[in-house]
Amino acid sequence: MLKKTLQNATQMRKSVNKGKIIRIISNLYSVLVNDTIIEARARGKFRKDEISPMVGDEVIIDIEKKYIIEILPRKNYLTRPNISNIDLVICVTSTKEPDLSLNLLDKQLAFLALHNIPSMICFTKYDLLNDSEKQEINNLKEYYQSIGITVVINSEITKIKEILKGKEVGLLGQSGAGKSSLVNKLGNYDIKTQKISKALGRGIHTTRHVEIYKVSDFYLIDTPGFSALDLNFTTKDNLKNGFIEFQNYECRFKDCKHYKEIDCGIKEEVGKSILPSRYENYINFLEKEQWK
Repeated sequence: MLKKTLQNATQMRKSVNKGKIIRIISNLYSVLVNDTIIEARARGKFRKDEISPMVGDEVIIDIEKKYIIEILPRKNYLTRPNISNIDLVICVTSTKEPDLSLNLLDKQLAFLALHNIPSMICFTKYDLLNDSEKQEINNLKEYYQSIGITVVINSEITKIKEILKGKEVGLLGQSGAGKSSLVNKLGNYDIKTQKISKALGRGIHTTRHVEIYKVSDFYLIDTPGFSALDLNFTTKDNLKNGFIEFQNYECRFKDCKHYKEIDCGIKEEVGKSILPSRYENYINFLEKEQWK
């Protein structure tokens, strides 16, 4: 009896392994375990406990029964898109077709900063620009780098790979910005891409679900394209902390929102050391976001 119990325990240990969720379609979870992908279901207790597995989750899986039995603690996570355990998020930003949107870019950067997730900007379609437009992008690149954000052009593949080495990386960007194309270049994949609809001036969704691709020694998370993010997960008073350069200046009042207050150090620096579009977008979010 004891021998049989020990055999069962040994067999159970062999069937239980640690893995990473790399894709979720409906209620089917693709879990990477030692370079093998296992299609599994989640235990009912997760629904009962109101826990939803995410792409990027480190999990304990019963290989024989094909069930996820435990979700290991997350170091961080995002919702919309739902991804976890992220070392870096690349804001894939189109400079043309669709046109550059600094409002969207600054919203993404604020969103990530407020989640304490490092960000990197990757400008795409640089080759479609004329000389004056390229200079504008170069000026933006210089500014964002000056406040501590890494900025690259999507053609700098070798440089990008070096930055991503050893990291789990997420991608954000509106439809048609070039996320799938970037994944293709980094990992020699063939993710479906589609031409931009010139009539609409916006992209067509090509990635249908969140998915992780193992690229040499890093993981790349590709997410469905989207054109808007919500900042109302935080408070109106805390929004300023999403603009990292604001923390370098002092205001007369400690609780200054950098809005209509007098002697505001931030407002005094706009057009000097602070990029005007950054402040304009901050005010835009402050006024138009649906705050709780």
